[in-house]
Amino acid sequence: MLHEQIKNSLKDAMLAKDAVKLKAVRNMLSAFTNELVAKGKKPNEFLSDEEALAVIARLAKQRKDSIEQFRAGQREDLVKEEGGRARHPRSLPAEDDGEGPKWVGIAEAKKAALGITDAAHKGLLMSALMKDLKGKADGATVKEAVDGLF
Repeated sequence: MLHEQIKNSLKDAMLAKDAVKLKAVRNMLSAFTNELVAKGKKPNEFLSDEEALAVIARLAKQRKDSIEQFRAGQREDLVKEEGGRARHPRSLPAEDDGEGPKWVGIAEAKKAALGITDAAHKGLLMSALMKDLKGKADGATVKEAVDGLF
């Protein structure tokens, strides 16, 4: 389980005295605990891999937004700190396979399966894709792939 692996990496980060990784792992574990409590579970339970990936994706998006805001405010010191936290640990699947986002192929297949031929049904395609890719892809990335089809 992903949640359990990340919990075990806390000890590794402490032993390695890696402050950046330690902060990132503690932040993730805190978010996992908050998610458990929000779902009415006990804080010592574990999230499923799908739930853990959803939490990690949300944290990654928050980091990305923070970095953008710090750059806009010309706070490069904070950009560097946030960037370091965002890299530890990398648990999300890569969204780029070297030839553009891999979600384009998935979007094309889903478009054909649903029989969508015009841009008026983009919302239906987006809805179906986001259900299939829950916890795996960012909505903005999927929207970009869908927009490229029309």
